[in-house]
Amino acid sequence: MIRRTFMGAAAGLAAAPFALTADPKSPRKKLAIVTTEWRYRSHAWHMGERFLAGYPVEGHWHRPRFDVVSAYVDQVPKNDLSRDRAKEFGFKIYPSIAEALRCGGAELAVDAVLVIGEHGDYPVNKFGQTQYPRYEFFKKCVEVFEKDGRVVPMFNDKHLSWNWDWAKEMYDTAKKLKIPFAAGSSLPVTWRMPAIDMPLGAEVEEMMCLAMGRIDSYDFHALEVIQCMAERRKGGETGVKSMHALRGEEVWRAMVDKAWSPRLFEACLCRSQTLSQAETHSHRFPTAEQMKTWVKEPVAYRCEYTDGTKATMLLMNGLVGDFTFAAKLKGEKEPISTLFYLPPGPNIAYSAALMSKAEETFVTGKAPCPIERTLLTTGMVEAGVRSLERGRKIETPHLAIKYEAAKDSTFSRN
Repeated sequence: MIRRTFMGAAAGLAAAPFALTADPKSPRKKLAIVTTEWRYRSHAWHMGERFLAGYPVEGHWHRPRFDVVSAYVDQVPKNDLSRDRAKEFGFKIYPSIAEALRCGGAELAVDAVLVIGEHGDYPVNKFGQTQYPRYEFFKKCVEVFEKDGRVVPMFNDKHLSWNWDWAKEMYDTAKKLKIPFAAGSSLPVTWRMPAIDMPLGAEVEEMMCLAMGRIDSYDFHALEVIQCMAERRKGGETGVKSMHALRGEEVWRAMVDKAWSPRLFEACLCRSQTLSQAETHSHRFPTAEQMKTWVKEPVAYRCEYTDGTKATMLLMNGLVGDFTFAAKLKGEKEPISTLFYLPPGPNIAYSAALMSKAEETFVTGKAPCPIERTLLTTGMVEAGVRSLERGRKIETPHLAIKYEAAKDSTFSRN
């Protein structure tokens, strides 16, 4: 595939067919929010409140087709906002998930459920994973569905669970009961600079995401960056063969040994809008010594796909504060690269982009993004943190997950 073909394909990307504009005559639908906590800058604040106050779409303020009628909030910190929001918008907070889904009655009384299992005071295991109760929340919802003989669409924020077996059970249960189920990160649906995608059917040799943040959190976002591109390669997704995580000096040694492409690393750096500089300097490519000084504890996940494709995720706090992607395509001299743009606070519009996909799932009963993507990245995160703790590569035969990407991409372009 020559470069002009790629650029032409990028320019011709089709917009998503889902229309956010609602028929004013159509009846309002009911939404329940199930969350760990609801405070300023929590994910419930980021995302749940989009269904209270709306969000901007292509120069218009969109009012979702749903009214939040109930909520379950697992923890209530001193700076809790859920009680104030309930008073302001007229919904009720219930003491259990079952009561929230039934609105205090005898049977399921909502049309969709938004599950946000992020933030709060929960145990952390030896692998550094916060044991958020996403699986437990899902199970409680399913109990209501089974007892009441009806299912409604669900959206699960971020990865499915910290535990692979539980994540796979969630996926299998949703398939068995035919629950419209969506999940994932905001990164695949946010804006890109430039607005390009992996050409569908491209032959990919190697990929990279350069990012910031900590493990069991931002590593998931970075892996979703990689996966939303990787799944479009020739042959579709066939799964991940192994994960090998590195930390600290091991990362610098691997970089010197060219364990990943220096050209992809350069392309990612050059797309960053937050690339660190020495005092009084601007727009200078950092030296190896500068990077080692600024980045106190780099982390790398080296991923080998079943079909032989390779990918590297790098968390380099102190060097960059954003997410960039680059890939080497077969027969192409130069890599493709882009910035996954995250609009800044306080409006944080990328969460609105994600909630537009949640709303699409709720309205149409079909997830616009493949749930298999998030199942796979859930397993990649678990394997990554375990490899990091054990100090060795981990084989991942359980991640032989096969699926096809949709023809039309779902990232924001307007």
